[in-house]
Amino acid sequence: QDRLVESGGGSVEAGGSLRLSCAHSGPSFGRFWANTWFRQTPGKEPEGVATQRRDGVILYADSVKGRFTISADYRWKTLYLQMNNLRPEDTATYYCAATFSTAVWHSPVEYTHWGQGTQVTVSS
Repeated sequence: QDRLVESGGGSVEAGGSLRLSCAHSGPSFGRFWANTWFRQTPGKEPEGVATQRRDGVILYADSVKGRFTISADYRWKTLYLQMNNLRPEDTATYYCAATFSTAVWHSPVEYTHWGQGTQVTVSS
């Protein structure tokens, strides 16, 4: 059974940086089609932030392009999200998720494995 555990959230001022980590336990990290970061604010659906697919393709939401970088360490089975130049609108609970589905990467219903979330708060 694969488990995902996020860490690295916190509170920063606008313009600051944070690095999120998602540690996978279990055998499937390198076999998932997509390892993805989502974020969610109260009352809204999770929003796809960035994904790294098994074929090497990396995709970002337009709102984070040029500021966020997704990466993966396959030896340590860890997914990262480097977030620079943070803005107050980036405030959310951030989740890592994984799927074997090759459907639309930013659709949360396609994901079968989720972490518990880590809070990111950006103050102006």
